[in-house]
Amino acid sequence: MRSIKGVYMSKSNYQSFIIIENKILIIRGQKVMLDKDIANLYDIATRELNKAVSRNQARFPLDFMFQLTGDEFNNLKFQFGTSSWGGTRKLPYAFTEQGVAMLSSVLRSERAVQVNIQIMRAFVKLREIISTHKELAQKLKELELKIESHDENITAIFEAINQLLATEEKPKRKIGFDVKEKGYQYKMRNK
Repeated sequence: MRSIKGVYMSKSNYQSFIIIENKILIIRGQKVMLDKDIANLYDIATRELNKAVSRNQARFPLDFMFQLTGDEFNNLKFQFGTSSWGGTRKLPYAFTEQGVAMLSSVLRSERAVQVNIQIMRAFVKLREIISTHKELAQKLKELELKIESHDENITAIFEAINQLLATEEKPKRKIGFDVKEKGYQYKMRNK
């Protein structure tokens, strides 16, 4: 049994979670999965997935699914080291979390339902991780502000100490007595 933030899962579910988590990309500021990755998880051909989506186009508005631009696709190919020979002939579709959830109503197989549950868990887990990072960033900012105010206070204390130490020194009074007599001036002999 493995645990991710207190949720225990079997080794196979944990491995599935890691695989799904690695397929989630951020494109246009949204967490998405590409059609080929989803089709691979559902164990169907990408064209079958895209046919099912095109038959139910009304269920997939732009905030559920969008097609990548040529530049976005080239950027992905560059990141993943995909060659320009063979492979995808059309620009891939990217499905947001809501789009992936909608796929379960379009693809009515038991495998689709099970995979969708795992994908939804992965999206939720990523959202929790991002939330934790935002909370941590906020706490660091608050700590930084406290430290800055402490620095100002410490600087003021040192300035006050320096002012106390830098008071003008009064000439010291001599201890003892001075003899004020006119005396004989001694001469030095040369040897």
